This record gives sequence, C-alpha cells and structure tokens, in this order.
Amino acid sequence: VLLPADRNIVQTAVASAPEFGILVEAVTAAGLVDTLSGPGPFTVFAPTDAAFAALLVELGVSKAQLLADTALLDKVLKYHVLPGRVLKAGVPVGAPITTVQGETFSVNASLAITDQRGRTANIVATDVLTSNGVIHVIDKVILPAP
Repeated sequence: VLLPADRNIVQTAVASAPEFGILVEAVTAAGLVDTLSGPGPFTVFAPTDAAFAALLVELGVSKAQLLADTALLDKVLKYHVLPGRVLKAGVPVGAPITTVQGETFSVNASLAITDQRGRTANIVATDVLTSNGVIHVIDKVILPAP
C-alpha cells in the first residue's frame, strides 16, 4: 500500500530530522529551497548527516566553511538531483545518469553510485515518495568533477 505523499522534498527532509539536518542547511544556504519545493518532479539522492560529516573530514573544512561556499554547494547539491521521478525499479543500472547539474554518475546492480571522482556511495533507502518526486537515501556525498 502506497500512502499519499503529502509533503514535498524539502518538507520531507525537514520532517526526517535529524537524519538530513545538514542537507537541509546546505539546500537553504545554496538558495535551492524554492526549487526543490516546486512542482518538479525531482529525484534526490539525499546524503545523511553522517555522509556530510565524512565529507567535511575528507575536504578538511568546517560545516560553516562548506555552507559559506554557495557556488560549490549549488554545484554539489544539483549533482544529487535528477529531473523527473525515478523509482528504484527505474534506475538505469550501469548507464550514465545525467543530473540537473549536467554531469553524470552511474549506479551498479548492488545500488552503489560511482561519482565523477571515482568515489562510491551506497543507496541505503529507496523510494521515499514526496508530493513532487522521490528521495533515495545515500551514505556518502557524491561529487562532480573538480
């Protein structure tokens, strides 16, 4: 039984706090709240707070420094978004998937994403339905080409 998705992507992420607290802060800092609250539909590969914490260590920056770099945030966050609603069953395995940011990533049969830098993230939850798309939860922030 599918329940009606009565919240948009941003509202769903906020309601899922604290799992997506840093993601919501990043979307707000990048000025993407209105876009991701819009009609869509969108597919968002949403990194958890633990994924963002690992990214901060990997990049050697503080959360405040990351949130202050709005150009980088915009590029990275849009790399996590696909146009349209793509449910787990419709994710093209092994083929390049183009994001709204313009670059691609790929997903293998075990639902691991490989980004433009050769890093991998696992899809740990799928098909979180929203009124304007779907969220898939990932355990690492994926990054476009440098």
